[in-house]
Amino acid sequence: MIKFAKLSEKNFASCIDLYDTLDEVQKKHVAPNVLSLAQAYVYQDRAWPRVIMKNKNVIGFLMLELETEQIPEYNQPGHYLWRLMIGKPYQGKGYGRKALQLVVEKCKKEGMKSLYVSCNMDTKMPYHFYIKNGFKDTGWEQDGERYLKLLF
Repeated sequence: MIKFAKLSEKNFASCIDLYDTLDEVQKKHVAPNVLSLAQAYVYQDRAWPRVIMKNKNVIGFLMLELETEQIPEYNQPGHYLWRLMIGKPYQGKGYGRKALQLVVEKCKKEGMKSLYVSCNMDTKMPYHFYIKNGFKDTGWEQDGERYLKLLF
């Protein structure tokens, strides 16, 4: 079982180091966690950063943008999945899917109508991961990234 935890002195270094477990192709699809944490600090009014924990181990990182103009008015209120990464040693075990399910539960509990995410299309992942997990392609691209949505 996995859970989300706030960043703390105990898990900060593990969160930063997790990015280094990714291969070079994967690194093209997700920003370094240290950059994400800097963005979370600057945008603290709308960023929701969390480490993904399995037992006492940091296995991943995610960050939601709680208030965003990236989502069209007709699908508001909604959250934007700004970051989602699972460390390489923990991939292929269903943790990404489970983390996504926990995000969806959070969205539904908060009365959101949608969850959006974007990804570049250089390789089939992570696009196919999101499609396989219920997201629909919006057909809209910006800055080289395709936007996908999940409606509730």
